[in-house]
Amino acid sequence: MAEDGNDDGIPAPPGRPGLPDVLAGRVVVSDGGLATELERRGNDLSGGLWSARLLHDRPEEILAAHRAFFAAGAEVATTASYQASVDGLTARSLDPVRMLRRSVRLAARARDEHGRGWVAGSIGPYGAALADGSEYRGDYGRTVDELRRFHRPRLEIMAEAGADVFAVETIPCLAEVEAVLAELDRLCLPAWLSLTCAGVRTRAGEPARAGFAMAADVAAVFAVGVNCTAPADVAALVEQAHTASGKPAVAYPNSGETWDAARGRWSGRSRFDPVLVTTWIGAGARLVGGCCRVGPADISHLAAQLGDAETRVS
Repeated sequence: MAEDGNDDGIPAPPGRPGLPDVLAGRVVVSDGGLATELERRGNDLSGGLWSARLLHDRPEEILAAHRAFFAAGAEVATTASYQASVDGLTARSLDPVRMLRRSVRLAARARDEHGRGWVAGSIGPYGAALADGSEYRGDYGRTVDELRRFHRPRLEIMAEAGADVFAVETIPCLAEVEAVLAELDRLCLPAWLSLTCAGVRTRAGEPARAGFAMAADVAAVFAVGVNCTAPADVAALVEQAHTASGKPAVAYPNSGETWDAARGRWSGRSRFDPVLVTTWIGAGARLVGGCCRVGPADISHLAAQLGDAETRVS
């Protein structure tokens, strides 16, 4: 790929305001499901690396997907590193440092072509690396220390790659919340923390409010909320995230369809309604977007809901 001549990260140009500062004053639109757009473009994402396999096989497709979300109105590009664990990449004879740096480089190129915005380095949960749907159960059987050791090397590589911020996302249980918060605090990495929940509980069945509250005193975490959660559950969770953490809230639900990990397919119908974004904002959300099965068209409609001068910058 010609435009990927080296894999150093591309930091934001000097003087560009940081995302945490911007969220203090207005709502920012993030992207949608990167894998959703990649599949729509005809890419095969089967296998344990999911969309991260294209970092090696077809990086130009990842760049095209980032471009599509920026064109739709997104201001944040989330890297294709959600399922790209160090062990998973190494097991497939791929250099994790090179692939993770490439994920940042591709998002940064799309950001700079667009002329504004931010790159969020995606840090998916331990369960994502297992590729068995366990991030929707949280039943890992791993200690906090074990989870810290899992997350540490990828966070360190991504920090050196030049992401603007980190999206620590789809975290399903309190043990993993504790683990990632400890690592973010140790490394002083600016990040949002996003849980995946059902109702007002984590996927492991614990009170989500407890997870949000754990982030209150972690200075590195600038926003707290939920992703890959049914749209109908978002408003109550956002209110809890905002009040329990004292930080701006994050809300980027999936479409409301159900993932069947055994069959490797989605079922049901989409319930992603961009009109709901006003309710999320009223509850404290300042970073809004979509997750699985939410494409550029959905993000375009969501951005249109926020077209007034009070929430967007022209």
